[in-house]
Amino acid sequence: MGSMRVVVWCALFVMHAGFSVSNAELSPTFYSQTCPLLQTTVFGVIFRAYLTDPRIGASLVRLHFHDCFVQGCDGSILLNNTATIESEQDAIPNNNSIRGLDVVNNIKTAVEIICPATVSCADILAIAAEVGSVLGGGPSWSVPLGRRDSLTANRTLANQNLPAPFFTLDQLKAAFAVQGLNTTDLVALSGAHTFGRAHCSTFISRLYNFNNTGNPDPTLNSTFLQILREICPQNATNNNLTNLDLTTPDRFDNKYYSNLQHLNGLLQSDQELFSTPGADTIALVNSFSSNQSLFFSNFIVSMIKMGNIGVLEGTKGEIRLQCNFVNGDSSGLGSVVSKDSKDNLIAQSK
Repeated sequence: MGSMRVVVWCALFVMHAGFSVSNAELSPTFYSQTCPLLQTTVFGVIFRAYLTDPRIGASLVRLHFHDCFVQGCDGSILLNNTATIESEQDAIPNNNSIRGLDVVNNIKTAVEIICPATVSCADILAIAAEVGSVLGGGPSWSVPLGRRDSLTANRTLANQNLPAPFFTLDQLKAAFAVQGLNTTDLVALSGAHTFGRAHCSTFISRLYNFNNTGNPDPTLNSTFLQILREICPQNATNNNLTNLDLTTPDRFDNKYYSNLQHLNGLLQSDQELFSTPGADTIALVNSFSSNQSLFFSNFIVSMIKMGNIGVLEGTKGEIRLQCNFVNGDSSGLGSVVSKDSKDNLIAQSK
């Protein structure tokens, strides 16, 4: 089975237009000798969480995305505030929004028992994203591994690099281009919004005062608009949640794209892919809507490509013993509990 998945990965590498070769020398077999039970262990921890929290798969995909877009896929998003680190968790796109930190810590604890000081938190995030896809009914792939963990975080870069839910198509393309990702990657990775939730704060401007016009977004289906206004009245708390996917909210499928075709995209940044006049993304949305297998194959390649962004290898960085703080920084221990408690208590965006 493992060799078959590698063959499939190679075939998709060829299929994906514009897939540039990364300098990263990651391998799906990186831990085959040093931690052979890694994949099984990660899956087990996430599956147990999934039984009581069906949103966790979407949350873990998003956590990997938000890690990779800020100084690369290095686990920097997991670092808590310390005397020397300003946590990316408090950046505007992440604050009261990212979820799954407690699950990642549980995975790390389990992995440390079987393979001490061996597996990076950055690799755990990459594996967890794949498991999240699978648990939602989405594609599986052999995750290239061998990343090491950062010694730093960058809150400023998180505020700068992470795409906002109100971005136009040009802004989205620019944000992805900075990461070496192209238009196909943009449309394929946006398909992860086929499951999960979002706060009213991320789309309420579309409902009442789009671009300061005093009117709703004209690219929002009128029936969907009324549904969303009931969930997010003008005087509502911005912490109210709704499904990103109107039709199959907890399934990883291609319904996200048919939603866009019917003007039922929740976020402006979603609907922009289909409703921007003359956009080259429209054909991709139509293709993925009509062919789920095509979407899945492109999603796999784009996830692998994203997972290669700015990775640390060899002697760079470290293998953290606890994902929330760098090795030797015991000041991070006190904040682990508070961050996990916050993650469990606050209703968050995915």
